[in-house]
Amino acid sequence: MDVMQNTITTTGNDTSTTIPRGHVARARQDPPRHDGHDWRVAGEAWGHAAGDWSTLFEHYAVGVVAAIGSRVGAGPGGRVLDVACGSGWAMRFLRGLGADVAGIDAAERLLEVAAERNPDSELVHGSMFDLPWATATFDSVVSINGIWGGGDEALREARRVLRPGGTIGFSFWGTGDPLDLRPFFFSIAGHLDRDHVEGMVSINDIARPGVAEDMLDRAGFEPIERGRRISVLEWPDEEIAWRALRSVGPIVPALRNSDPAAVRRDALASIEHCRTPRGTYRFENVQDFVVARRP
Repeated sequence: MDVMQNTITTTGNDTSTTIPRGHVARARQDPPRHDGHDWRVAGEAWGHAAGDWSTLFEHYAVGVVAAIGSRVGAGPGGRVLDVACGSGWAMRFLRGLGADVAGIDAAERLLEVAAERNPDSELVHGSMFDLPWATATFDSVVSINGIWGGGDEALREARRVLRPGGTIGFSFWGTGDPLDLRPFFFSIAGHLDRDHVEGMVSINDIARPGVAEDMLDRAGFEPIERGRRISVLEWPDEEIAWRALRSVGPIVPALRNSDPAAVRRDALASIEHCRTPRGTYRFENVQDFVVARRP
């Protein structure tokens, strides 16, 4: 599979921008935002174990992808943008419904997998805060655990590329039970500095009731619905469970700043309650989603 990248030098407001299909295009390399967020750093973290993430973790979202896809009208003749598309699992699902799906992500290595899974789709290595598509390009936008607290700029960009009357649906980890991620993330936090921990807490603020809807209001959307699904992952043994957990982006600074063996020990201890009588692991988490319309 040829995933050679072309560089897109124009901005999303330039309607002459053409994004080729069949390989990953590279968007303009903007400097970090005013708040210090650098999408390239996040992309490197999430792409550090692309093979394990794409095969052992990413399919966790099947329930919420199905729910969002049906609500945003993903189907034959529809143009859909997947923001923070990762390795393209959700894109492939939505293409199976008949939609023409494009994707953008910060992780170059994940996009290489996405290109293999979606060889006829537009794929861009770039920032969700500066989408390289023209205004009113898509009928719907989706983001599966890609837009978090503080992501107002991403929602404003999503609104720009949506046609009037188009819909957006995005998901995030919820509150309450089951939430097996909670003790796992606590185990990671024990190996991080204070700034990293505060950053994790800040972005997860979106899980609080009303926060996502307020973000949508500020971005110019009309919220329609809030829903919930339970994501489930099953791993056959301890080694596979560790490889899956090790593939998530937030664990990268912990592995760099602490003893990797200690990170592994604490991570596996945090999911011991997920072990079944058969010795396998069943990892369950609340996943909330919201759907809104562009007036």
